[in-house]
Amino acid sequence: MQLTRFSDLGLRVLMDLSALAPDAVTTIAEVTERFQVPHNHLSKVVQFMGQQGWLHTVRGKGGGIRLAWPLAHYRLGQVVRALERTTEVIDCAEPPCVLRGRCALKGLLDEANEAFYDALDRHTLADAVASPTGEAIVRLHRRARSA
Repeated sequence: MQLTRFSDLGLRVLMDLSALAPDAVTTIAEVTERFQVPHNHLSKVVQFMGQQGWLHTVRGKGGGIRLAWPLAHYRLGQVVRALERTTEVIDCAEPPCVLRGRCALKGLLDEANEAFYDALDRHTLADAVASPTGEAIVRLHRRARSA
């Protein structure tokens, strides 16, 4: 299974925001700088995540983004399913496969894919930022502030 760049950035944003104090915010520009990723791509990801209700966005001077819920609320399988925007490993309809309807491979791949998401659903954002990851993210924030 290979995640899209969109999912990768979305997971990075959630992990990055986990290091903030509960009412603190950060900006898309700051996250872009910390992870060295394109601002336009990150903006699209943040907009999508805001629409999902995963992030609070604060407009205006002193505004920014922060997590909407406690870390344990974010089930990784649910997050990745939404970020990926599709749960199919292969699409037998496009381009049309001559074996469509008579092939067991799609069912096997769908089963494996579901097992992947089920495994992720056993974990939350809190698990993803457990030690030593959380400490590394805090150091990343400190380094960016001192630069």
